[in-house]
Amino acid sequence: MEQSVEAMSAIPAQMNEGWNRGDAAAFLADFADDAELVDWEGSVHKGREQMIAFHQPIFDTVMKGSRLVQGDVLFARVVGPGWGVVHHRMAMAMPGEQEPPPHRLFMQLLVVAWQNDRWEVAALQNSRLISLETAMALESQAAAG
Repeated sequence: MEQSVEAMSAIPAQMNEGWNRGDAAAFLADFADDAELVDWEGSVHKGREQMIAFHQPIFDTVMKGSRLVQGDVLFARVVGPGWGVVHHRMAMAMPGEQEPPPHRLFMQLLVVAWQNDRWEVAALQNSRLISLETAMALESQAAAG
C-alpha cells in the first residue's frame, strides 16, 4: 500500500460504513491499537479494544439503526513523514428519518500515522457543529435556569 492522501481520505467513509452496519469492530478497524478518540461530549476513549467495547452496546441499543450520512472530507494532507490529518464532516440520521436535523451535524479531525503498512488513526476529535445563534440560545437557556 502507498502513503497516499487518497488512502487516508478513504478512512472516514469506511468508518461510516461500519457505523451504518452497527458494527463497532468495522467502525474502528482503521484505528491503531493505542488510538485515542474524543467523542462529541468530550469523553476520551483510549485503545481500539476499549473503544469497541464502548461502541458496540450503544450500536445495539440507543444508536441502533442510526446512520452516518452526508460524509465529506474537507481536506486531507500529509503533515510530515508518516503523519497526516483528515478533516471530515457528516450528519447522523436516526431510524425513520430521511434527513438528519441540523443539530446532528458533526466534524471530525483525524490524526493518522503510517504504521503496519497502512494509515491508522492515532487520534480522532469528534465535535458537534452548531451555529453561533444556536450556541447563544443555549447560553441564554442555561442562564435563565
